[in-house]
Amino acid sequence: MVAIPGSEMLSSVLHVIAQSLLIPVIVGLLAFMVYAIITFGGLISEHSSRIRFGTEKTGKLIEDISNPGTPEQIIEKVNESGLPTSSKEVLIKIASTPKLSPKSREALARKLIEGEELKAAKSLEKTDIVTRLGPTLGLMGTLIPMGPGLAGLGAGDINTLAQAIIIAFDTTVVGLAAGGIAYVVSKIRRRWYEDNLSTLETLAESVLEVLDNATTKTTAVIGK
Repeated sequence: MVAIPGSEMLSSVLHVIAQSLLIPVIVGLLAFMVYAIITFGGLISEHSSRIRFGTEKTGKLIEDISNPGTPEQIIEKVNESGLPTSSKEVLIKIASTPKLSPKSREALARKLIEGEELKAAKSLEKTDIVTRLGPTLGLMGTLIPMGPGLAGLGAGDINTLAQAIIIAFDTTVVGLAAGGIAYVVSKIRRRWYEDNLSTLETLAESVLEVLDNATTKTTAVIGK
């Protein structure tokens, strides 16, 4: 077979680049695995201390803030509720704007809720990255040492092949394990955050409605 001019040099460059990536890949896999384990521990801790605010509690809080429906009453009831601190802060900020027009207040509420959604998305970014890159690095760690291993097999060096296979299997297992753990963490936390945001949106709409009704009544009294 006739060699293409320059192909040997290019192949050598590719080989050097590929082999030079092995150590960074292994370091990355170890970092991902450590992070996945720490995050999983954090998930367990978060689960034990997580504030569950179901439909019944949401309905009860809506009733409480609707009677008599003043901003002070809303803030008091929100503070007394078992909502997460971040949700309380959003509702209190909305309730503290009785002088704003309904449209301005609605725009503020939308912006505050979007801020909470952004916080949730940022919290999930790292585990999502590990979910995608963990198996990818594992595959790279599998393929990189196989080149020298197969070359060693061709030369009759079984030890080199065995060492390459060990590295390949180890990196694959670690990559899949890190990705799997991160996937579970992301899945559970995403469900929690979606539930919290759904509750927050419902309560925010209720607060807006109560404040709008109060503004309408005040305007009617002044008009008389």
